[in-house]
Amino acid sequence: MSSSHASSRQRAPLTGRRILVVEDEYFLADDIGHALRKLGAEVAGPVGDIEDAMAMLQGAGVLDGAVLDVNIRTELIFPVARELRARGVPFVFTTGYDRISIAPEFHDVPLWEKPIDVAAMARTLAGLIGDRRA
Repeated sequence: MSSSHASSRQRAPLTGRRILVVEDEYFLADDIGHALRKLGAEVAGPVGDIEDAMAMLQGAGVLDGAVLDVNIRTELIFPVARELRARGVPFVFTTGYDRISIAPEFHDVPLWEKPIDVAAMARTLAGLIGDRRA
């Protein structure tokens, strides 16, 4: 029985995890949500602007991870990233820009340049989350 539990955990490493998606491109947000759900996650959002993302942080309950587009409707996502970091919530960035657009305080955060391999990005986030429990 434990080997089947381990096997299901390998297939769905984000089971029971709540992931915030902040992305203003509808189709990409949909693809990201689908990839995360395929790994077992519950998706919070997606949201397409900074104000809604901050509201989600205040009222979304426990978040286990996040996918953040660096540039949301001409605003940079860093206030959301700072709040997630303060809470100890792992996240990845997506962007259409180079790494140079990332604030130096976030150079350690995995960056996926568009067009992204959504499934690989979701697996990277799952690896960051690992077996952490709040």
